[in-house]
Amino acid sequence: MFPSEPRDRGSERQNWVERRREKIRAEIERNRRGEYTVPTWVLALALALIVGAWAALIILA
Repeated sequence: MFPSEPRDRGSERQNWVERRREKIRAEIERNRRGEYTVPTWVLALALALIVGAWAALIILA
């Protein structure tokens, strides 16, 4: 794109919205088929909570 050409922000944003909607649709379809996976950050948080609770139990007991 040349600097003298005006950028069409409206269509650019529309394309972004459509891509986002398609990603969401695909994720919902995967979840309905049973392909749901727990995000890594959720697993890491659960592990940290378990280890923290265990350490607190040892230290405070």
